Amino acid sequence: MCTAIISVVPASPVPVLLAGVRDEFVGRPWEPPGAHWPDRPALLGGRDLQAGGTWFAVDPGAPRAACVLNGRGRPAPEAARLSRGGLPLLMAAEGGLGDLDPARYDPFHLVCAEPALVRLWSWDGTDLAEHELGPGLHMIVNSGLEGEGALEGGSEDAYMRARLTHFRPRLAAAPRPEPCPGQDVRQAWEPWLPLLEGDGLERSDVRALLPLLDLGGGRVWGTGSISLAALRHPGPDGPGLRYDFSGAPGDPAGWTAVR
Repeated sequence: MCTAIISVVPASPVPVLLAGVRDEFVGRPWEPPGAHWPDRPALLGGRDLQAGGTWFAVDPGAPRAACVLNGRGRPAPEAARLSRGGLPLLMAAEGGLGDLDPARYDPFHLVCAEPALVRLWSWDGTDLAEHELGPGLHMIVNSGLEGEGALEGGSEDAYMRARLTHFRPRLAAAPRPEPCPGQDVRQAWEPWLPLLEGDGLERSDVRALLPLLDLGGGRVWGTGSISLAALRHPGPDGPGLRYDFSGAPGDPAGWTAVR
């Protein structure tokens, strides 16, 4: 039940903000953000040690950020399947899908953010839809943009609806951060941090942005990290991308300024 939060305000000094909340089995190994891919040395991101890709990648020089969420629909044929963790790397490096064959991937939602353009691709195993995300606040969950693909009666969909219902109005009402170079993470993102740190909800709450759920049999599912990117047009005010990360969701001391 991953979540992406995007704020687009073209007239702002920081026109695009992107937050990526990654939910996964907590035992799945990963490495903190770094330059983990020799074939793409410009990219930074956390590395999934099981499949080698990432869930959130940035190219500071572009500047560009990308993240992926699992989608809904028909899985790819097992013999041809590629890991969705390669998609943020492709997008952060290239800024587009190019000749990608989506049929080799399980369903996904893929965000590509640049200072002047934010796009979302959604693949359900049959159709690939592209959306440009215009000015305003946007939230993406596994059921799609604003949960538009939710199914009635599903327990996972109930969690996603509750999350959107609780957090969307609070994010919309909060002052919008405008992170600047040189600020510490709390200064940079303070208006959003109480919400991104869970808004005081128990992690077992159906509304939780940072869930932690015991599924039985030794399987625990929950939020493992939060990634934040602020994109501005490069210029005399500093670099065009700021990248911050927490591998300890909900812990105010867990934030690190990556770039």
